[in-house]
Amino acid sequence: MKNFERVFFVFKRNYTHVPLEVFADKPYKTLVSTLLSSRTKDEVTLTSSKRLFKKAPNIKKLRQLSQAEIRNLIYPVGFYKTKAKNLKILAKMILEEFEGEIPRSQEELMQLPGVGRKTANLVLNRAFSKPAIAVDTHVHRISNLLGWVNTKTPKETEDKLNKILPKKYWSDINRFFVSIGRKYRSHKKLKEFLIKNQLVDST
Repeated sequence: MKNFERVFFVFKRNYTHVPLEVFADKPYKTLVSTLLSSRTKDEVTLTSSKRLFKKAPNIKKLRQLSQAEIRNLIYPVGFYKTKAKNLKILAKMILEEFEGEIPRSQEELMQLPGVGRKTANLVLNRAFSKPAIAVDTHVHRISNLLGWVNTKTPKETEDKLNKILPKKYWSDINRFFVSIGRKYRSHKKLKEFLIKNQLVDST
């Protein structure tokens, strides 16, 4: 039996707020900020998102902005030019194909430009309180270090965790693991933390 309960107890005790959780329960803002966060530090994403949301507090306002305006507002997030293009198309799609409502399924969310599995699952989790395992580099790395999985890609990790991790933990795994991963960025420090809390062997 995996040490799920022990891990989540320790991680919750050491949890510090993840910046983008400020948009939780707000589907539009969660979707946009999560899309912007790819290859970008959360602090940069948060600042850019807030700047964008002042001009475009909802999907209709986003649709009214030009691609150039979006680009200038979200700079300097990574790949800001591509993301600006995706947001312009995304706003049009949501208004025309989803009646202005942010989709509530992984399949529909992934039809939107720039939205992959991780982003879709985070939106389901944070905005709609639907259990979904969002696997980013932190979840992938820590799950392997804990010995829960032995995988090479986040997709493989998601598939494996879907099978072995009790559903009651699905909504918390990303935020707890991201918090710990941000705190212990190097492999050495993360391993030391896991050993110290008796979550992995010292060998």
